[in-house]
Amino acid sequence: MLSRVANNLIWMNRYMERGYSILRLLKTNYSAHQDSPVLFSWEPILKNYGDESNFRSENTIACLDYMIFDNNNPNAIVNLVTRSRENARSVQEHIPREIWLSINSYFLYLNDPNTQKELTHSDPVTFLDQLLRYQLIYYGNIDITQERGPAYYFMDVGKFLERVIQISDITSMKLKEISKTSDSLERSFHWKNLLLSVGAYQLYLKNYKSVFTSDSIIKVIFQEQLFPKSLYYCINKLSRHINHLILTNELVKNDLEFLLGKLESTIKYTTIESINDQGLEQFIESIKSDISNISLSINNVYFSAQS
Repeated sequence: MLSRVANNLIWMNRYMERGYSILRLLKTNYSAHQDSPVLFSWEPILKNYGDESNFRSENTIACLDYMIFDNNNPNAIVNLVTRSRENARSVQEHIPREIWLSINSYFLYLNDPNTQKELTHSDPVTFLDQLLRYQLIYYGNIDITQERGPAYYFMDVGKFLERVIQISDITSMKLKEISKTSDSLERSFHWKNLLLSVGAYQLYLKNYKSVFTSDSIIKVIFQEQLFPKSLYYCINKLSRHINHLILTNELVKNDLEFLLGKLESTIKYTTIESINDQGLEQFIESIKSDISNISLSINNVYFSAQS
């Protein structure tokens, strides 16, 4: 497969995965902010996902509008969907029509002048759920229409690369908020908010009931083998798909196998005690560094070699 096509497939899915993660974060923070505006400020989200204009506000609608519709914010949903659509348009011969239509419909909805008014005049949760439905339709179309060939595997590489980054970033952001308080009840609220943000809350309650401990939460988010948002699951899938692409000569081997093996071992064999000893934030930074190296290896070595 041409390097340009593979690159577009990867980034098409990366942008959509980032949008999905941000929307879940916005929905979770909206509900929490309604209950406790001081404890669950919009500032961390704006700081992590905003642009360099230093837009700051605690007005909920203004913050949501900025994170969804502001063209000056590179991580605004409208910009992420636009970039994903641009990538999809250039690889239409490699994806089913249903996938293109799901992205294009999403794009048209976001750019309809009446859509932005809906945010102001309707329930924000209902509005965010509507955007999340577009995301889920996109994922569903990939699952049931995309042939399991090189295009599918490149798309999944993009999805899982971005998912690891987003889970790591959201966890880091929440840890900074948790570190600001010593109150056990407030810390529990923050842990619950983190679980909701990454979609792990229901699974956590099933396994650990309603007692929020840092060790149990680390176990679910980082090492749960069957949870599709855990780092273990994402890195395992990433490794399988990249190795498949290497075996079918769609990817140049270079140092990818070593980098993936190193990252898999880190996630699989690092104990909770070891994570606590080095500090969770330091552990997350090492994961992000490894993922960055894998991404750079794919882009700098493979694409340049194949162009």
